[in-house]
Amino acid sequence: MMKLLQYVSLVSLLVVFAFVKADDELYSDKYDYIDPKEIVANDRLRDEYYNCFMDINPCVTPDAIFFKSNLPEAIITKCKKCTEKQKENFEFIAVWYTDNRPDEWNALIKKFMEDAKKQNIDNSK
Repeated sequence: MMKLLQYVSLVSLLVVFAFVKADDELYSDKYDYIDPKEIVANDRLRDEYYNCFMDINPCVTPDAIFFKSNLPEAIITKCKKCTEKQKENFEFIAVWYTDNRPDEWNALIKKFMEDAKKQNIDNSK
């Protein structure tokens, strides 16, 4: 009986540790080198990313695909899994779009909120 109790305790601790570890997991930093200032300063590039995120045109770069796949969750969770660089970049993009293209920003946020809902992403993740 004592061995069973120790086993159950060990398994319980491992399960708790696994969940804590999963919560601490960050998005890959593979594309943290991307400079959002360069993107917003270039009309063609900015429109390319925006059209990709809005499903107007296909995403043509691996980083755009990466960002598009993670943005719904990042928005819902307030960037809980973002690296510090991703948080800085997201803040820069949010401020730039809010100041310069608020209608596009609102449409983007609305779309990603809908995408998050379809993917059953909630704020507790």
